[in-house]
Amino acid sequence: MTHKAPWQRDETVQIGTDYESLDEIRIYDQKMSRMRDLRREIQDISDQLALSPGQMVLEIGTGTGNFAIFAAGIGAEVIAADVSAPMLEYAKEKAKARLGKGAERIRFVNAGFLSYEHEGPLLDAIVTQLALHHLPDFWKQVALFRLSAILKEGGKLYIMDAVYSFDHKEYENFFHEYLEKVAKNCDETSIENITTHIKDEYSTMNWIMEEMLKRAGFIVENADYKNGFIATYLCTKRSDRE
Repeated sequence: MTHKAPWQRDETVQIGTDYESLDEIRIYDQKMSRMRDLRREIQDISDQLALSPGQMVLEIGTGTGNFAIFAAGIGAEVIAADVSAPMLEYAKEKAKARLGKGAERIRFVNAGFLSYEHEGPLLDAIVTQLALHHLPDFWKQVALFRLSAILKEGGKLYIMDAVYSFDHKEYENFFHEYLEKVAKNCDETSIENITTHIKDEYSTMNWIMEEMLKRAGFIVENADYKNGFIATYLCTKRSDRE
């Protein structure tokens, strides 16, 4: 990836997990499989997007490729983008192992929200999970405008991310209680990663996120807030007539 201007944000700079290390990527993949019901989550995303064979889908921040592999497995044409080249290599090998020849329906691209350059017809759907929080709010808004521009009218955007929906005046109590609760089910490394996220990354308040989505040309069909910390959004791109 190259930067168009000296002020362009560098998306390759990450906080927390070292996504340039194949060992850390492998550990991360195994941990996510243990901590989350990925099959159920991915099926739920697919159902909300009404994915079908032949649709063109982009996943930004594909990570280890779980959603991209699922979507390709049901016949969608998938673009799987990530800023980490080692992560893409890992995902590519996993896709080949799981899908065989079907892995050819996935095109892996080393790019992020601010550097991905779309070629071809407008997209039917875009998915991003636990990636948008790497950007401060200004760059989030830029990213959402860029996604809107490559999505067809009526196309769907699905976001899952760390978004704060608690009362901001109670942030000290909230974080203390949240970390205590998480500690009962997570290992020490996970707690450290969450603490680092709160301290150094860029989660947005829910009311700001919803307004940014609207400004980028989306109708928020559903906003689901979990535990004050995680949110999912199902959005539809507005037509020019709306």
